Amino acid sequence: MKTAVPCYYHLDVEVSPERVGQVSRILAAHLRYWDLDNLVDPVCRGAELLLHAIDQHATDKHTSIEMWWNGQHLITAFGDDDPDLRPDQDLRSALADIAAMSDGWGCCAPDTGSKIIWFSQRARAGERVPLVPLPPEPFLSTGLTEPRRHRVAVLATPVPAGETTLEGRR
Repeated sequence: MKTAVPCYYHLDVEVSPERVGQVSRILAAHLRYWDLDNLVDPVCRGAELLLHAIDQHATDKHTSIEMWWNGQHLITAFGDDDPDLRPDQDLRSALADIAAMSDGWGCCAPDTGSKIIWFSQRARAGERVPLVPLPPEPFLSTGLTEPRRHRVAVLATPVPAGETTLEGRR
């Protein structure tokens, strides 16, 4: 079931070719822990695309990865401090692939001089597990506290003294 409890994960990584697969497995493990198995493939594929592009074009290989789950959307963000890495030139093919497979994406530059590239995936409505209603439980306050004061009406004729079975009454 898709939980509505917000989840957050942060990972700092020094990008190298052998670390790309490792980071992908780490992100997949967190998504499975959050019960988001259906988002593992697109998120890991997008992460691998960006990490390979950063490895090829960046001079500063240090990258921060963050994932946020708010109950409806998963946002994955990559931040770096490399001023020479330009998303419009160096990351163009990776960003085109990410735009095609995600529900939303973007790139922003905070005042610190770093860049943040993010993409989001939403949980599809058909993939949610329906909630099962619980049966009501009796409350002690609704039970009778004392025996009935009135007699219950007799619904059948009393059995004569000698007949104790139904066969005897026929």
